[in-house]
Amino acid sequence: MKQKKLLCAAGLAVFLLSGCASQESKIEYIGAAKAKNVALEAAGMEASQAEFTSVDMSQRSGQDYYQVKFTALGEDYAYDIDALTGVIIDAKVPAGSTRADLDAPDTTGVSEADNDTQADSKNASMLSDEEAKTRALAHAGLTSGEVTFLKSSLDYEDGRKVYDVEFYTADGKEYDYEIDASTGEVVSYDFDAESSIPPASDGSKISAQKAKELALAQVPGATESDIREFETDHEDGHMEYEGKIVYEGMEYEFEIDAYSGAFRSWEAEPLH
Repeated sequence: MKQKKLLCAAGLAVFLLSGCASQESKIEYIGAAKAKNVALEAAGMEASQAEFTSVDMSQRSGQDYYQVKFTALGEDYAYDIDALTGVIIDAKVPAGSTRADLDAPDTTGVSEADNDTQADSKNASMLSDEEAKTRALAHAGLTSGEVTFLKSSLDYEDGRKVYDVEFYTADGKEYDYEIDASTGEVVSYDFDAESSIPPASDGSKISAQKAKELALAQVPGATESDIREFETDHEDGHMEYEGKIVYEGMEYEFEIDAYSGAFRSWEAEPLH
């Protein structure tokens, strides 16, 4: 009887293993060669124009994808391509590039003149580099004369084109914005004001309640119940309040100097 049970168990194990192997065999990746072709097509490049620097397999949140990087016409391109479907999930392309458009319309049967018209229309609807800078400055309440720009480049974030704009002020505040290239919407932003915080003169501190009020004042409509995290911390011997606010699909993280009430840092981004 014991021998029969062992034989049955062994048979069941073989069956399960063969079933798993059969299921796994159905999963087929598109392959590095196909991933390279997808990237070239998205960039509007021929293979002869590109010099590939790497094609690596990676994983994000359980999703396998190819990281394809190449140089063409003196510019660097990088694409993340789903290993199963061949869909581009992220891309980094040169600023102002219009050929690497993930949602380009089908041009089959369309004349060259029509293609030019479509391209002009699309470019007209997309913000320019200078317009993106202007949107970021307006949101920060600053003018171009008050800042020094570190970066302004076109990028992809969650499948849409955004401008990544970075600048700093004379008093040491650093700002980083993501501006939707089509709508001009501020997708996310943050700033770091470490060097602009004045030293405490008398050692007095603001209360935790006051710090919460200062943070909530930056998010109109939010209440104390929207503060999901809050704590007192010490950075290099300096006391500060840290916290997180979640409100209407956005997540805000902040650090507030406990002595002056000034924001050490502030970050806002969509809640994923």
